Amino acid sequence: MKKVWLNIEIFNKDFITTALECGVKTFLVSDQVVGEEILKLAKVEIILRKDIIFYEYQNQSDEDKILDISRDNNLVLESKTWEIIPWENLIAKGAKFFVFVKNIDDIKNALKVLEIGVYGVIINTVDRDILKEILKKVYFKKSINLSPAKVTKIKILDSGDRVCVDTCNLMSIGEGLLIGNSSNCLFLVHSESIENSYCSPRPFRVNAGPVHAYVMVNEGKTKYLSEINSGDEVAIVNYKGEVRVGVTGRSKIEVRPLLMVEAISGGTTYSVILQNAETINLVKEDGNPVSVTNLKEGDNVLVYLDTGGRHFGIKIEESIVEK
Repeated sequence: MKKVWLNIEIFNKDFITTALECGVKTFLVSDQVVGEEILKLAKVEIILRKDIIFYEYQNQSDEDKILDISRDNNLVLESKTWEIIPWENLIAKGAKFFVFVKNIDDIKNALKVLEIGVYGVIINTVDRDILKEILKKVYFKKSINLSPAKVTKIKILDSGDRVCVDTCNLMSIGEGLLIGNSSNCLFLVHSESIENSYCSPRPFRVNAGPVHAYVMVNEGKTKYLSEINSGDEVAIVNYKGEVRVGVTGRSKIEVRPLLMVEAISGGTTYSVILQNAETINLVKEDGNPVSVTNLKEGDNVLVYLDTGGRHFGIKIEESIVEK
């Protein structure tokens, strides 16, 4: 998720309330008094203009200086025209900088540079509708590629410590969390947003898997399910590969019977362990859930394939074999 600030010149309670409801947590202000008024509405981060550096990009000779400044400071890059190539050069060198965006075209440009996007954006508008559109693009800007994997084996296991992740977010059909035994293949495990005859829907919950399993969290990182605590962010993913950030309300660990699903994609076999119960679902290519108790060999389910290994949840390029 990109760093997102909202530029506020004049305090407007209705506009700021809209921003807060849309998830803005950081406000850039030039006046401490305006910042204090915002803090009366919610506990957020206030950044004063005097505490950041504004740098106007002129030509390529500026790039090394910009890179150096960005290492230790909040840097806002300005230019008279939108220049994508300089941004590409700076991002390729590792520079972290903010840019101002005032409309949906600006945010699209900022997010697609080198397929990475800029480090952060400062939204500069007083139009509530434009603000909502920009924030929607930011919060759903991340899209990952999900692939079908053909189920080759379903194995009944003994009981183990299983984790339910209860989020502060409502999920719909086709949404869930990415879970897996290995970091190079995470299965899309569906939320409990489905009507069934055994219990009421709990669209905030994903019955995720055992304590050892990986779960994708924010910014493409992973954690073990045993590490998920109240307040932690997780990546909520739908069958189209669209990602949004969810907040964990609680993590619940209980002893439950388990099963293992093996599936093959691209000639490689991967696996996930889940609770053996009819309310636990994987996801088909069309977004429909399929219960693990109805799953059959030959069925296709959605997975996220990755390369490399993980070190404390961060992707690294080294030779790691997980079996």
